[in-house]
Amino acid sequence: MSTATGISHLTIRKGIQELADPEALSSGRQRRPGGGRRSREATQPDLLAALEALVEPGTRGDPMSPLRWTCKSTRVLERELKSQGFAIGSTKVGELLKSQGYTLQSNRKTQEGTQHPDRNAQFEHIARRVKARQRCGEPAISVDTKKKEPLGNLKNHGKTYRRKGQPIHVKTHDFPDKTLGKAVPYGVYDLEHNEAGVSIGISHDTAEFAIAAIRRWWQELGCHRYAAPRRLLITADSGGSNSPRTRLWLTELQSLADELQMIVEVCHYPPGTSKWNKIEHRLFCHITRNWKGVPLETLEIVISLIGSTTTEEGLEVHAWLDSAAYEKGRKISDKELSAVQIKRNKFHGEWNYEIHPRLNSYIR
Repeated sequence: MSTATGISHLTIRKGIQELADPEALSSGRQRRPGGGRRSREATQPDLLAALEALVEPGTRGDPMSPLRWTCKSTRVLERELKSQGFAIGSTKVGELLKSQGYTLQSNRKTQEGTQHPDRNAQFEHIARRVKARQRCGEPAISVDTKKKEPLGNLKNHGKTYRRKGQPIHVKTHDFPDKTLGKAVPYGVYDLEHNEAGVSIGISHDTAEFAIAAIRRWWQELGCHRYAAPRRLLITADSGGSNSPRTRLWLTELQSLADELQMIVEVCHYPPGTSKWNKIEHRLFCHITRNWKGVPLETLEIVISLIGSTTTEEGLEVHAWLDSAAYEKGRKISDKELSAVQIKRNKFHGEWNYEIHPRLNSYIR
């Protein structure tokens, strides 16, 4: 048999002995128990303790939790262990870390900072006011400014399908081009009809620009959806151009109420909770998805990509250019502010208020 197969006669004799042993056949093992090379941690009893000592100063998370993580790479740990006289590779370091409950983890945004005690109560108040307007067949909208986008052949995050080896070539550095300017999208999202209008500004994100966007939405879309409503509800966050602390916001709301001759009711989300504003996850995220990987070279491209945004739920988006120049830092006097017909709600009047129109005060 050895001559015919070229296998050592010692190996053949050993195989015959194993076949004659019924216990060896029933065990299902190819090796005897205890066979094979011993693990690194078995031959080096102090290895795990040394690894824990290296990792512990950089460990994050609850030590009692089954999941922990470290900011040191396996190759760095390998070098440090080898300098202490241990024989180990980076792959084995990774295996030992995993066996001790360590995993690679990214940051997770869960902490919102100090929360206002009436945070949830304000959310419930907004939900009630929106439902009240919808029951009455009156408009309830969510508004906000999307991130300003510099124009030009600049890198836009995300990927898009192209032929292999033919990526879109963009500039190496993302320095804004002052001659091309920037696009300032201000969105108005209709909570009832899943429809939005986005004004693309080219100057500053001011309260005047915000009200102009709301006015444009009403002229282009709202007035065709709602027949002679008595009230318009606006939900917005508490910062930026629609901040309730901005005098210009209040005076421009008064102008809008006078023009439309309807009560403009405003409900603001508490500070630090702007991500809960409906427009963020019903409109803006879909716009970002629609133009990922495409350089925003011109205003026409921005308007086209925003206007072509859709979802399976039937989102319809209209986009238009607002080429007006809005002055930054415009001051509102005490006299102008006192003319605002504001009625504050008993529940957090700084967040919830109404602007009543002044009869026959609006002149086109």
